[in-house]
Amino acid sequence: MNPKVDIYLSKARKWQEELEKLRMIILDCQLTEELKWGVPCYTFQKSNIVLIHVFKEYCAILFIKGSLLHDADGILIQQTENVQAARQIRFTNVGEIEKIENLLKAYIYEAIELEKAGLKVEFKKTTDYTVTEEFKEKLVEIPALKTAFEALTPGRQRAYHFYFSVPKQSKTRVSRIEKCLEQILQGKGLND
Repeated sequence: MNPKVDIYLSKARKWQEELEKLRMIILDCQLTEELKWGVPCYTFQKSNIVLIHVFKEYCAILFIKGSLLHDADGILIQQTENVQAARQIRFTNVGEIEKIENLLKAYIYEAIELEKAGLKVEFKKTTDYTVTEEFKEKLVEIPALKTAFEALTPGRQRAYHFYFSVPKQSKTRVSRIEKCLEQILQGKGLND
């Protein structure tokens, strides 16, 4: 048990009983407990396997490579269509957790085996993302922007492509691009 997770759990205003139960189940699977991204994260040989997180309407465990799990029971949830690897199992009370405790452990053990086998999630390539016409025009108009953008990591490029392509209206896409120009030119990602 990690003392940082103890502090996290002691401060939890909601889902405290559920979080404690999930913690015990996961620790029973011989994973190392850490606090990463401000939430309890459980690792196997320094590789992230599963984490616990809370939302207003539910608490959940999130399998980092959940898309690779054989979800015969259909309990894994893809948070949004844009989440490629992670999958959640959501809970609204401790009884739901207790009801599937053995199943949860089976999923955790499968996730550990995936990690041992070195399996990786096939992510969409940066070239698979839509590049808006507005951003294409800016890349032509400002050669330094094109150079700076191409120097970004693939993940940062994908984040910008996604951010720019979400709005339905062109003026909103242009506004987003304009707001991010300086950040891209400085070699920074969307959330840096």
